[in-house]
Amino acid sequence: MEYKFNVPVYGIIGNEKYQCTIEWRKGKFIADEPVTSGGKDLGPDPYSLLLSSLASCTLITMRTFIDRKGWDIPQIAVNANYYQETKDEKTTTIIDRNLIFLSPINEEQKLGLKEIAKHCPISKILENNIKIRTFFNSAFD
Repeated sequence: MEYKFNVPVYGIIGNEKYQCTIEWRKGKFIADEPVTSGGKDLGPDPYSLLLSSLASCTLITMRTFIDRKGWDIPQIAVNANYYQETKDEKTTTIIDRNLIFLSPINEEQKLGLKEIAKHCPISKILENNIKIRTFFNSAFD
């Protein structure tokens, strides 16, 4: 097994209610919960972070495809949102991704970009069989 990152994404929380610091290779940011959930809304909540991953990966994947094709599409945008449905005690999460073109594109481009959006790596992860393993480490071990 080989991890994707040499240095893992690192998160830490102290006594400040719901406020986490997340660090990656060369940066860090605050994740928080909205005021309605008891946080201070000083950073994105975990659901927003998940959708942000999908949106940014989709945009990067589409930009790479556009550039390879040599198409003149200066700006693209993505809206991402989700909802959940429960049926027979099974919850299904539905993520909607809306591709937004801020300049005119033709039907061939539209179809190509819709298809390539499905191939962004985060889409593949989210649509795949995911297992989360949990380990324990202690600073005192």
